[in-house]
Amino acid sequence: MKRRVTPPVFRWFALADFVAMILIIATGAAVRLTGSGLGCPDWPACFQHQLTPAWSFHPWIEFGNRLVTGSLVVVTAVVFIAALMRTPRRRDLVLGSGLLVVGVFADALLGAIVVYTKLNPYLVALHLILSLGMVVIAAVNYHRSKYLYDAEHAGIVRNPHYLFAARSLWFFLGLALIAGTATTGSGPHAGNFSGQTIARRLPFALQNATWVHSLAAMFFVAVVTGLLLAVWKSPAPVALQKGVRRLVVISSAQALIGMAQYLTHLPALLVELHVLGAVSLTIGVTQFHLKLTSREREPGTRRSV
Repeated sequence: MKRRVTPPVFRWFALADFVAMILIIATGAAVRLTGSGLGCPDWPACFQHQLTPAWSFHPWIEFGNRLVTGSLVVVTAVVFIAALMRTPRRRDLVLGSGLLVVGVFADALLGAIVVYTKLNPYLVALHLILSLGMVVIAAVNYHRSKYLYDAEHAGIVRNPHYLFAARSLWFFLGLALIAGTATTGSGPHAGNFSGQTIARRLPFALQNATWVHSLAAMFFVAVVTGLLLAVWKSPAPVALQKGVRRLVVISSAQALIGMAQYLTHLPALLVELHVLGAVSLTIGVTQFHLKLTSREREPGTRRSV
């Protein structure tokens, strides 16, 4: 008898993939901020024909990130197979899971090129942007796994007046993320450690890149603040009110971390927290956009507002 995957079970597969996408960004940032980007100077082996690294801090940090990447490849492949085995099979979930498979392999290949180009700052920035894009796809895939998306269960837009604001959030978030990668790429954390060839930096003054990043972030916060004022004591649906408040909390924390790291000359720990804040904002904007439409839950999945 051929085994099948039920919708509630597939939801857990999609959640595992979503968490794995976040984890790879966290470990990737740790590699860069500890100066371990060239801890393993070759790929896929760590050093020439030696697969595992020597017992040293930087090589093991970089190799640990590669192990996480390998685990992510396995998880993503399993989720794609689960999407094919799901009953009933849904084309959108198969497509989303398939895109993540392609994205993971593309990101792994880009990571290899980053190593061989000795941490080219443009490719390092692209590496992060691609990883954030996969977080968005994984978040959408997980969300869709919980709800019914077919002709018989059309979604209902909770409030059409918020659609423009939600799209504006994507625009300003994109500007802030791109400017943020440029700021990091021109800052002191090149990803290599003392004694190695100094990795190239982006040809921007750190102060100028920081100013542009801050300006983009302020526009984003302004839109979020406008949304907060719009939902304040209004009859807006509860799901939208929660989404806006969540964005206010995350963006406020992110702004405080950003100011603190700049005033303290970019300590690695605060930069790591700022990267995780960027991930949280990306997820928050994605979820807010998805929550604009009310849909019926898949039978057997946990109910939420």
